[in-house]
Amino acid sequence: MGSPGGSDDSPVPPVSEPRAPDAGQMQVPPGNPLLLSLTLQELLARDAVQVELVPEKKGLFLKHVEYEVSSQRFKSCVYRRYNDFVVFHETLLHKFPYRMVPALPPKRMLGADREFIEARRRALKRFINLVARHPPFSEDTILKLFLSFSGPDVQNKLKESAQCLGDEFMNCRLAARAKDFLPADIQTQFAMSRELIRNIYNSFHKLRDRAERMVSRAIDNAADLLIFGKELSALGSDTTPLPSWASLNSSTWGSLKQALKGLSVEFALLADKAAQQGKQEENDVVEKLNLFLDLLQSYKDLCERHEKGVLHKHQRALHKYSLMKRQMVSAAVQSREPESMEQLESRIVQQENVIQTMELRSHFSLYCLHQETQLVHVYLPLTSHILGAFVNSQIQGHKEMSKVWNDLQPKLRCLFVGPHGAPAPPRPPQDGLSAH
Repeated sequence: MGSPGGSDDSPVPPVSEPRAPDAGQMQVPPGNPLLLSLTLQELLARDAVQVELVPEKKGLFLKHVEYEVSSQRFKSCVYRRYNDFVVFHETLLHKFPYRMVPALPPKRMLGADREFIEARRRALKRFINLVARHPPFSEDTILKLFLSFSGPDVQNKLKESAQCLGDEFMNCRLAARAKDFLPADIQTQFAMSRELIRNIYNSFHKLRDRAERMVSRAIDNAADLLIFGKELSALGSDTTPLPSWASLNSSTWGSLKQALKGLSVEFALLADKAAQQGKQEENDVVEKLNLFLDLLQSYKDLCERHEKGVLHKHQRALHKYSLMKRQMVSAAVQSREPESMEQLESRIVQQENVIQTMELRSHFSLYCLHQETQLVHVYLPLTSHILGAFVNSQIQGHKEMSKVWNDLQPKLRCLFVGPHGAPAPPRPPQDGLSAH
């Protein structure tokens, strides 16, 4: 995870009154604009973005990693580096300070291995898909720019785009009237939603950890089965001659070795099936859990930005206004010069405007929070997708492995030789050797 969006050094939106947007910008939807009417399927259908590693190239001094980013929606394929994602992320935070902006994975450290690079590729893919499907982000020009601009310097293009317009508050027709759409008990609802989502996050975090362990066990099981089969094959291929006292059993040992030699094929197939199941569950279960966790983390970060950002600034503005009023009363008592009184009055009027704007921003922030909470709930049915993928993977995996085990069983008959050298069916272990 990258650093939380709620840090104190997060982008500070300019203090300004909302202005009338240009044609083509956000319009007031019919009905109550606070309410989202989206399904999970509609969200997922907005776009499917692939992020793949491009084979390493050498820079002037250090190797750098490049990604091929392809968008189904824009029918585009562009190349991006990690720093391009960083600038895009900063632009989103600047333009949408009151929305869930997913965190980026950490920057590459010295000595980063393939495992780190692959984990970061997966995280970047989750990030860009969450952004591409987010209602306000998906309709913004900076997303199209990032996913389709194939020129030489996408970072400057993104920065220029961010400088041209202010943040969402300044460009939304509803900003000045956001309070009118909020329920009366919005603060109570916010506190309840925050607690609920915190609990959901904790539970999904544990589910993801267990799913990762199951995938790891499947991959370890695959490696163990492969080595087990190779050792059986090595045993069957052993050419060490039998000592004379064991020559009576030479035919028995010879047939055993012949049977053992051929078992590596089945065990290699079992290993392959186990590895396939682990890989499938990593993609269909662990990655979807990580996607949902990234979304929930971005909601938690947004809540922190709301409290440490707009609410804190509002309190500071009120405190400053209070100090100015006291100064004015003190100046009136001391009968200061008219010019200094006029300057103080002008500063007080300016501060009143600042407070009014901060109040509007505070209500707009709550308005956006309410919508983002709804968006989290739209994603909740992803749980059934994850469970379905897990159950199907387990059924399919056990079914395929069971078939290989059943095919293997007839080949074991020659390993059980009767008293006159004839094959005998295997019997269950007895006399303390039974499995418990």
